[in-house]
This record gives sequence, structure tokens and C-alpha cells, in this order.
Amino acid sequence: MKGVTLKLNYHFPAYLYRLQYIRRWSLMRSTASESVAQHSFQVGLLAHLLCSIGNACFTRSLNADRAAAMALFHDATEVFTGDIATPVKHNNPRLLSSFRDMERAAAERLAAMIPPELGDVYAPLLQPQDSPAGSEDAGLLQYVKAADVLDAYLKCVLETAAGNREFAAAREQTLAKLHALSLPEIGYFLEHMAPGFEMSLDELSGTN
Repeated sequence: MKGVTLKLNYHFPAYLYRLQYIRRWSLMRSTASESVAQHSFQVGLLAHLLCSIGNACFTRSLNADRAAAMALFHDATEVFTGDIATPVKHNNPRLLSSFRDMERAAAERLAAMIPPELGDVYAPLLQPQDSPAGSEDAGLLQYVKAADVLDAYLKCVLETAAGNREFAAAREQTLAKLHALSLPEIGYFLEHMAPGFEMSLDELSGTN
């Protein structure tokens, strides 16, 4: 009708808030549950730290803020796909290929919920693997992936420190993945920051 203004609703943030209901480590017995939203925050924190370590200690020129933003959205598609356990999707090439297709379809569905005027800001964060070679995002992606593995390792550390041997093998496997990345920033973190994750609050309070 002439003169009627249609109100458009964009559900992008409402869906992202639902990441708090999606549980990680579904095949493992955990002492503490972890949601995808919690994991995303932690990966953002770690990505920022790794880039800052690289800049301060290894003469890099990394955009830590951009890496943190990429990390916050790195599992956004799981609001539709759910969190599929690593042993399930990575031990079968056909399943992994199907999962990648699901991720892409989920990213496209989420991108369609972004207001057009914000599309250039958020759509690239949903599919950073499509960043042009040599671009800033392509270079930062390895740090986001490293932060993702590092967060999984720290989860294993926290669980084993609590006496949960369910995560003992995963801890060793994930540590091996971290070493295979050959990033000095990871070595710095493991030497100077990771030990605190095995300490009690009283021990942490008494170390500094």
C-alpha cells in the first residue's frame, strides 16, 4: 500500500545468542560443560593474545583486534550444524566433505540475516577461508585456527587437573597438534601462560 513503511527484522544476533545452548565435547564426560558461545569468547581472547605475543616478541605486524573478531565468529555456523565431534568429522573424508558443505550452507543462511548495510562487515567473518590469498584475513586465519586448537588443549588441561582422565589422551593429541603448527607464539604461551591453568585459585593468588 502506498505510504506504508514495512518494518524489516534481521535475526542475525538473535541466532548467534543461541550458541550458548549448543554444547561442546558431547562424546566426552566432562567435569564442566562448555557451550559454543563460551568457546568462541575464549578463542577470541587467545587469538588476540597470540597476535599480541607475535607483535611484542617476534617482530610481527599482526592485527590482533581483527583476529579476535574473526575468532568470535569462527563457529557461528554451528548454530545450525551443531558441534560435531572432531573424531567423527575428521576420521572420514566423506563426512568431512559433507560437513564443509553444511558449514557453507549455514554461513549463507546466516549472511542472509545480516542487514544489507552491515553485510560487508559481517559476511566475511562467517567464511574467512574464502579470503583472497595474501589478504590480511588469510594471514590471520592461521592464528585463529591455532587459538582454536589451543583452547581445546586448555580444556583438556583443566579437565585432567580436576582428575578427569577422560581427557588424558585428548590432551596429548591436542598438544601434538599445537607443536605441529610450529608457531613460536604457541611456544611462548605454553611456557609462560599455560602453567596457571593447572593451579588452584589459592596457588594463582600466591604466585605474583
